[in-house]
Amino acid sequence: MPKSILVVDDSKIVLDISEFVLASAGYRVITAESGTEALEMLGKKRVDLALVDINMPGMDGYTLTSAIRSDDQLKGIPVIIVTTEAEAKDKQKGFDAGADAYLVKPIVPEELLGHVRLLIGDC
Repeated sequence: MPKSILVVDDSKIVLDISEFVLASAGYRVITAESGTEALEMLGKKRVDLALVDINMPGMDGYTLTSAIRSDDQLKGIPVIIVTTEAEAKDKQKGFDAGADAYLVKPIVPEELLGHVRLLIGDC
């Protein structure tokens, strides 16, 4: 059974591109357009990894990542933050929230897939 990846971003274009890249590599992709929607999905579906944008309405990606890390049922899910925020302080905030990796858009598909494979043990 293919590994499942949750992609969380408020941009439909980013969701579509991420889904195409990941599905083409054999992953099952679930999408959410907000942090709140993502947490609801995580309560119902098992995923092997989450790709999280920072800038979203309502719950931002830092808060979502912190919520995943503070939940005993979810804290083992690897989180990759994928964002346009490229400053060192933003990256530090992402890692402080519990991210396993931090990638700056635009994403190179091979780079994204390399991080995904490394974090879910699919090398």
